[in-house]
Amino acid sequence: MPQSRDTSPGKRYAGSEHKAVGTSSRSNSNGTVMNPDISRERENASFNPEILTNILDGGAEKTRRRREIESLVIGDPDFQHEDLNFLSRSERYDAAVRKSAQMILKLREYGISDPEEIYSYKRFPFGVHFVMFIPTLNSQCTAEQHKKWIPLAESFRMLGTYAQTELGHGTHIRGLETTATYDPSTQEFVLNSPTISSIKWWPGGLGKTSNHAIVLAQLYTQGKCHGLHAFITPIRCMKTHMPLPGVVVGDIGPKFGFDEVDNGYLKLENVRIPRENMLMKYAKVEPDGTYVKPPSDKLTYGTMVFIRSMIVGESARALSKSCTIAIRYSAVRHQSELRPGEPEPQILDYQAQQYKLFPLLATAYAFHFVGQYMSKTYHRISGYINQGDFSELPELHALSAGLKAFTTWVANAGIELCRMSCGGHGYSRCSSLPDIYVTFTPTCTYEGENTVMMLQTARYLVKSYKQARAGQQLTGTVSYLNEPQSRIQPTSNFCRDLRMFLKNSYRLVEMASKNLQAELQHSKSNEDAWNNNSIDLVRASDAHCHYVVVKLFAAKLSEIGDTAVHSVLSTLALLYALHGVALNSGDFLQAGLFTVPQLAQISQRLKGLLSELRPNAVALVDAFDYRDEMLNSALGRYDGNVYEHMFEWAKRSPLNHTEYLKPLQSKL
Repeated sequence: MPQSRDTSPGKRYAGSEHKAVGTSSRSNSNGTVMNPDISRERENASFNPEILTNILDGGAEKTRRRREIESLVIGDPDFQHEDLNFLSRSERYDAAVRKSAQMILKLREYGISDPEEIYSYKRFPFGVHFVMFIPTLNSQCTAEQHKKWIPLAESFRMLGTYAQTELGHGTHIRGLETTATYDPSTQEFVLNSPTISSIKWWPGGLGKTSNHAIVLAQLYTQGKCHGLHAFITPIRCMKTHMPLPGVVVGDIGPKFGFDEVDNGYLKLENVRIPRENMLMKYAKVEPDGTYVKPPSDKLTYGTMVFIRSMIVGESARALSKSCTIAIRYSAVRHQSELRPGEPEPQILDYQAQQYKLFPLLATAYAFHFVGQYMSKTYHRISGYINQGDFSELPELHALSAGLKAFTTWVANAGIELCRMSCGGHGYSRCSSLPDIYVTFTPTCTYEGENTVMMLQTARYLVKSYKQARAGQQLTGTVSYLNEPQSRIQPTSNFCRDLRMFLKNSYRLVEMASKNLQAELQHSKSNEDAWNNNSIDLVRASDAHCHYVVVKLFAAKLSEIGDTAVHSVLSTLALLYALHGVALNSGDFLQAGLFTVPQLAQISQRLKGLLSELRPNAVALVDAFDYRDEMLNSALGRYDGNVYEHMFEWAKRSPLNHTEYLKPLQSKL
């Protein structure tokens, strides 16, 4: 039954909403004029969105904290600016710098230091400083280094970026060419960019903003190369902000998105830094040049693992914003005829529209819960690492790589599908969907190109499969490889048997492992055998990640106490699972997990699930709790007054206030 108390996020914030014109709208209790279609959708919901919002945030207190931070930013007059869509790139950067400065003051005032709370501000020029530079210092500095560098970073006298990717190398970081050669006579490292392809390229905040960079470079000492290590490198004077001697630095130019971020280049020419500037919590170089290796070579990549883990949550946020816009718009947009002579129906009533959007809505919820899991897992294993236990680091590395790829691929395609589901209006930047897409798309390549990430996960899966066959007992997300999985028999409840994903993943991991072994038996090198089976290996990783997502979504249901919320989330979980089966039906049929007639039953069940979700669609996106100022979308407004705001937005275009043709006309 609908909840009686008014706790929906939009109604709570409705006082600042624009009053729409038109006689077809009606007001809510706060006086905001609401579109009647959107009001009716909320009245028909079977659960209280506020309860679900608390679950998504991790508790009512976290919801309160998030809203407090959002209100702080949105309500501050110093954060107000022109619509970014009507600004040049330089103007967008300048506006972002001003907002970043204000944000720093507010972060200090309110004691906000959690990188995960700050991560949503990464599009600011200072974003990398918060989410990569400071976390790397915290995780890789010795106690002495921590005492020196952290106060400088937290006071923002030192503004940092993370310089890893080069012109010629990105995901294959072992191939990075930047060098750091130790000179024992001066106890300094000499940093160089020896080739054009070794120039650092892409770090956010490097182009104009940062005065320091954590530079990943190949360490040379006593005539030997010891692989990649991280070095704190001054690049601009902390007083004048001018580039230091030997430092060639600048902005790389316009990109597909992120216009307000100064992604940069960095060329180092015999730049000397003190020995103490090497991050030495794990690996060390003694004053005489002696190298002390770390307990695990993967510790150098800790920052990447952290960011990959957080990208999973970002996938959920980007997709949930897109679903919010598309579903709200679909609830108020009327088009075509179901029956001649009758009023045009809401496009959300069309089954084809539901089939586009509702599986994506289910996916957004699934990814949100996986993001929560990854965050908790990262912090748990980081605690073990700090105590000297590195046993779970390989799985964290493999899982963060695979899920980063899996979720970003799906979310990227889903955002575009949401845009196209809004018809022509989705093409307008007033919908915000183009901006969400161009901002999110880079996640498919940064912090590891997705295909390579899947192959990294596959390497772990193949190794785990071999260990299981050798009698070693596996734990964690690969524990299902411990015993050969017998063929699942068709049952009357096969639609809800989530073991299908486990067995499908097992089959594909086994197939990839056996194919790899067969290649090796034909005298192929390990490298050739791996390359010749990369398609199978990616499929195995994809199936494993799919299994993990389904498993975590199902596990989350056991934590839900509210009956109405549990019911609607169960429907979403089943929709996510069965839609995944439909999309990968070839794999499931080949595995003998069900028959062709049963696949037809799954298709029918999917249609039924769409109908079940239809009354709750708007309430489900309301539960994401995105304020209008955060969505910045005329199509996705909480009040549903789409057309009024599209018209107001269009009238603000600078083209409407210029006369370009007047000089030409005077000559005609």
